[in-house]
Amino acid sequence: MKYTYITAIMISLASLTSCQDELTTEPVGALTLEQANSKPTLASVESSVTSSYDMLSNKLNQLAEWDWNGGLVFQNDIVIDDIASDDMEKKWSPDGDQPWMDEINNFTFTSTNGGPNGLWKYDYEGIKRTNIALSFLLNEDIEKITGITTERKNQLIGEAYFLRSYYYFSLVTNFGDVPLLLSPVKTYQEAFDLAVRAPKETVWSQIKTDLEKAKSLLPNSKYGSDTEKWRVSKGAAIALLAKTALYNKDWTGVTTLVSELEATGFFSLDANYFDNFSTEYADNEVIFSYNHVKQADPRKGNGICAPLGWGFFAPSDDFLASFESNDPRKLYTVNAPQQWVNKLLGTTDGSNKGDDDASNNKVLIRYADVLLWKAEALNETGDYSGAISIINQIRTRARNTVTVDGTPVPAGTLPDRGASTDKATIKNWLISERRAELGFENQRMPDLKRWGIAKQVMTAHGKNFQDKHMLYPIPQSEVDASAGLLKQNPGY
Repeated sequence: MKYTYITAIMISLASLTSCQDELTTEPVGALTLEQANSKPTLASVESSVTSSYDMLSNKLNQLAEWDWNGGLVFQNDIVIDDIASDDMEKKWSPDGDQPWMDEINNFTFTSTNGGPNGLWKYDYEGIKRTNIALSFLLNEDIEKITGITTERKNQLIGEAYFLRSYYYFSLVTNFGDVPLLLSPVKTYQEAFDLAVRAPKETVWSQIKTDLEKAKSLLPNSKYGSDTEKWRVSKGAAIALLAKTALYNKDWTGVTTLVSELEATGFFSLDANYFDNFSTEYADNEVIFSYNHVKQADPRKGNGICAPLGWGFFAPSDDFLASFESNDPRKLYTVNAPQQWVNKLLGTTDGSNKGDDDASNNKVLIRYADVLLWKAEALNETGDYSGAISIINQIRTRARNTVTVDGTPVPAGTLPDRGASTDKATIKNWLISERRAELGFENQRMPDLKRWGIAKQVMTAHGKNFQDKHMLYPIPQSEVDASAGLLKQNPGY
């Protein structure tokens, strides 16, 4: 039987009963289980790790051909985190296209919706690839078999641990308890045994364990590789550890880890805000991103620019109104009159719109976001002046950014926040700052949920957000494939 696409339990129970499946085409670069069981070579070891990055990208049709309803045309983080929030609408002009996205936007989705389905499949495909890579690299004889150096082996192991933790971070924050798969699955019995949800606390613990290993194994330098600067770095591992602490309200851990990252001196705020997103961006601030490349073979372009050309991903009126007067970040995020989502296009002139082979990178972690985690932690632990100082650092960069048309920002724009010892006031400043700074970067809905204000904010936005919507449903196809072993989230 042809080895089919691996879903939540790595080998979908449905695909074990049939040699034909709509997802039997292997994504480019993926290793089959047969390859995993064969004698590894240096090339196959390298490929096993490199292919593990792909599920983070905005490339189109990696898991199926134009399966819109299944949520598989592109990575669904933008739907799950942005369209679902009060920042984004599905399209500039409602037209009934892709109603499953409207269901996410309106909180009428069910367990058959393509949004959670796509996210689940992308994440577990990424986990499958990292597990196969680790099964190669943790072989005690791998250096003798392939000739790989100890240094390179350790770096690749570190990258694989980081990537696995990144995918599990996405799963646990969106679904809660999820199956925890730490090695390739090869048999029927293994598939059934693993078709159960591990407690979220166990998943968080594994994320932390993987990241600690990654941190210890990755090179102590800004880049994992000077020739492939997009690869996971030690700084990325420290940052994701800090984000893990943030989501678990370990405020001391957040502060300690972000301070550790600051002490490396590897990263700083770019002078110009849009340098983070431009096709020719500077790399002072970006800690981790997916490296989209134009005219590559196989294609590695930023496919999300294609649906932007079809009218997708528009700002809500509430989002546009939320910016302070003359804040240059507003127009750098989205040019509403021209219907250009500049931050996603990587340009401010509309170029790349409709181009599924654009070269602008997908930013996944950047320094401004990390600093705001520290500000939040400081506020929670009573260091109010420290929290305000960081918020003002972000505001200073924003007001010193040259506007899209090249003119200086008007005097008085984004004045510093004043002194305060009121935790609630500072928290509101932080919430506003994160919305302006990180709009359309897949942060808004996760922020609202972890702050415990999602229901309040979305109800005020006119959306029918219920308690059950704090988590997305487990895709019904996965529940069915497991013969009911995989239990559904409450309310779905």
